[in-house]
Amino acid sequence: MAKTLKQKRQIKHLRVRTKIFGTEARPRLNVFKSNKAMYAQIINDDNGKTLVSVSSKSLKLNNNNIESSKKIGTKIGELAKAAGIETVVFDRGGYIYHGKVKALADAAREAGLKF
Repeated sequence: MAKTLKQKRQIKHLRVRTKIFGTEARPRLNVFKSNKAMYAQIINDDNGKTLVSVSSKSLKLNNNNIESSKKIGTKIGELAKAAGIETVVFDRGGYIYHGKVKALADAAREAGLKF
């Protein structure tokens, strides 16, 4: 049976989530993108708590492009450093590591996060 792109992405994400788990020492950096916005969260799965989160809406970015993704990655890196987080596990959310997701990851690395 044919599945939609959203359903295929969710299946990929669930398959990856069986292997990736954020701990207190290495929380998980999760990425979600919609047609209008992009979100990044650092999550401790042991407690089920979101430690740091940034979105294009919280930064008041009007367009959802690669430049916005770079700004989100830089901001999440800065907030993580301020919260005392240095290393994370990257969870691309079932998306291809290309374009906006890659730009966010590279900007977060430049801001000081290790993954």
